[in-house]
Amino acid sequence: MKNAMEYKGYFGTVEYSESDNILFGKVIGVGSLISYEGSSVDELRSDFEAAVDDYLELCAENGVEPDKTYKGSFNVRISPNLHRNLALYSASHNQSLNTSVEAAIEYYISSKA
Repeated sequence: MKNAMEYKGYFGTVEYSESDNILFGKVIGVGSLISYEGSSVDELRSDFEAAVDDYLELCAENGVEPDKTYKGSFNVRISPNLHRNLALYSASHNQSLNTSVEAAIEYYISSKA
């Protein structure tokens, strides 16, 4: 993924504010808002890592399990027609809806790389 950083299994965006002349971002894939900023790439990375560490420490202090970044489960809303066609495709290929969706997403992602 372009414009992203990773630390301890957490991923964060990298954005630039021209009006403030600053780099900033937020951790993605978690319910909590975890943001960071810096005036250079090194400062941004340092603040990103510190923000993740602070989040993990706060969770530990409060006895709360930190959000996992990606659990492998999400809900998708699609049209009834697409749902029906996918169910028919899956049944005719002796596979579950999940397997068909996973294969389709994998194909899409690998063809865009």
